[in-house]
Amino acid sequence: MSNKKSIPRRMSAAPSSDTSKVKKNAKGGVLVTEEEIASAFEFFDLDQTGKITLSNLKKRLGVFYKNMPNKEFRFLMNNKSEMTVQDLQDLLTDNEIQNFDPVAEAFKVYDPHSTGYVDSEILRNIFQSLGFGDISDEDLSILVETGDVDKDGRVSLADFRNMLEGPQAVEQVEEEKKEKEEEKKPEETNKEESTEEAAA
Repeated sequence: MSNKKSIPRRMSAAPSSDTSKVKKNAKGGVLVTEEEIASAFEFFDLDQTGKITLSNLKKRLGVFYKNMPNKEFRFLMNNKSEMTVQDLQDLLTDNEIQNFDPVAEAFKVYDPHSTGYVDSEILRNIFQSLGFGDISDEDLSILVETGDVDKDGRVSLADFRNMLEGPQAVEQVEEEKKEKEEEKKPEETNKEESTEEAAA
C-alpha cells in the first residue's frame, strides 16, 4: 500500500503552520525516527500484547479528539484491525506526507482556542483522562514550568516543539534568549544616556 495518502481533514496543516521546522525523511516526508515509533507504539499498546488494536487507538486518541469519526481511526490504522510495531514502521518511516507539522497539530489539542499557549485546564483534563489521577494546582504549575522552555510563564508552540525535540533544543532556546537580552542592553544604555543628557 502506498504511503502517499491524504491527511484526515482534522489533521491538515493549519495555514499558519511553519512546516520548514519539520524534519524531513529521505523521500521528503515527515521524519519519524525508530525511537518515536517505539514510544508511540508503547503508548497505544494498552494491553501490552505487541499489537495496537482499533479499540486501543480509540481509547488513547479519544482523550485528545473527542469527536473523531470512525473512518479517521480506520485511516490511521491503515484499514487494518491491528498493527504491530513493524507495521507502524513500514507505514511511517518512508512516508511522503508533506505540508504537515505534527508538532503544531498536537499543540492544537492543548490550545483549542488558538491563543498561542497551552490551556492549563485542558492540560489538567488530559493528564487526568490518561489515568494520572487528580492533578492539583501545584502539579499543574510544575507541568507548565517544565514545559515552559523560554521561562515566560506559559507554554507556547515554540516551547512545546523545543520540549519535544530534547535538551539540544532547550539549550538553543536559552542561547537565543541570552542573545536577545544582550541586544536589549545597548538599547537600554542608550536610553539612559539620552535621559541623562536631556535632564542636564
